[in-house]
Amino acid sequence: MTILVSLSSTNYYIVSGILVALVLLGIYLMSKVKFARLGNIISGFAVLGAIINTLIYYDIIDIWALYIYMTIGALIGTILALKIKMISMPQMIATLNGLGGLASMIVSGFAVKDTNALLDIFPYITAYLGFFIGLVTFVGSIIAGLKLQRVLPQKPIHFNGYQVILTITLAVFAASLFVPLFSYVNPWIILGAGLIIGTLFSIVFTMKIGGADMPIVISLLNSFSGVAGALSGLAILNPLLVSVGAVVGASGLLLTQIMCKAMNRSLLDILLGKTSMNSSSQPKEIVEYINEEAIIKNTRNPIDILKEAKSVIIVPGYGMAIAQAQALVKELQDYFTSNGASVKYAIHPVAGRMPGHMNVLLAEVDVDYDLLFEMDDINDDFKTTDAVLVIGANDVLNPTARTNPDTPIYGMPILNVDESKDIFIFNYDLNPGYSGVQNPIYNRKSGLHLFLGNAKDTLDKLMKELKS
Repeated sequence: MTILVSLSSTNYYIVSGILVALVLLGIYLMSKVKFARLGNIISGFAVLGAIINTLIYYDIIDIWALYIYMTIGALIGTILALKIKMISMPQMIATLNGLGGLASMIVSGFAVKDTNALLDIFPYITAYLGFFIGLVTFVGSIIAGLKLQRVLPQKPIHFNGYQVILTITLAVFAASLFVPLFSYVNPWIILGAGLIIGTLFSIVFTMKIGGADMPIVISLLNSFSGVAGALSGLAILNPLLVSVGAVVGASGLLLTQIMCKAMNRSLLDILLGKTSMNSSSQPKEIVEYINEEAIIKNTRNPIDILKEAKSVIIVPGYGMAIAQAQALVKELQDYFTSNGASVKYAIHPVAGRMPGHMNVLLAEVDVDYDLLFEMDDINDDFKTTDAVLVIGANDVLNPTARTNPDTPIYGMPILNVDESKDIFIFNYDLNPGYSGVQNPIYNRKSGLHLFLGNAKDTLDKLMKELKS
């Protein structure tokens, strides 16, 4: 009997190791545009395998209630996958992060309830940390998603005594963590204290961060969800959960670092809400120019410029996603190609609301992967390109990032659109982007062609004029 149990454990660990390796393979493939879908499928089936492996190993395969819950979850997930549009994907990711944190919080909460902190110190500490981090992930992710959905204000909400509140909540959390190690405390009191502290901390902490930085916060919370999962795995002694949680935690942290580097921002400054816009730092002349709605005159007809262009760069942004204008962008690309022009797409690392957002949107309309160029690979081409078309982008091409240290985007690497001879901007209006910083490109006296309004409408009108 002992041998059978040993073999069963051995098989469980072997299968778990294979599944973790498949998850890592899936993540690796998802970093390659051409293989991203395959990587997603592999990771998804690896997670399904992990569920089946767990059901068999812990001999809970005959608990039919589990299958009812799994069926309900699968149906909800399928409906969401079919109905959620790409424009809402960042909010969806925030929600899924939150649910992952909630799952870890529940598992860790039961572990705290069933653990005697005086006798089992390590299981108690890991369980309570998993409970707290899972709670912070859940509440923080929901707030982040609501900010991106514009249900909550995009601008940072400043609390009086912000640092005092965070310091007190963390101090109380530390007390609730360590006091039970020296004196018996009812587990429900511990969990109740953690629930109140974690919720208050998450609300104050997340509401202070502006909408422009929410994608980075979501990425960090994704890492937190993995850490919470790994801690809950330690609490219940499940190595598979520890391994997968660690993979999610590490990948989320790496993505957070990549996004911070792309925006040239300190993660600490973002988390402390120091990247919000100070209105006094706005260049006065630009504000006045936009308020007066001055008309920019050009020496050449914009339609003639586009018809004669032999090289074109298209810069997609969040406005394209909102307007769902990617099909018209592809139609415009086909027009230029048929007219003998070369077309490239300039993709900023944080264009849209998450890395890869623009790539996926363009892939939906069959834009060739080889036409997509990262910022560093295309920035030198703007000077010599005949026409640059900006579709709903703002902050990622704002030259203020090079010149004004008083703005939150200062030092952020940008696309060198301002170096182009002729810039065609298809934005909804002349208002600043998520950073709140006015764009001096709008102040150009020549070489600027504005097509304001919904990008889908303005592009459609342009196409008709080009074909006429």
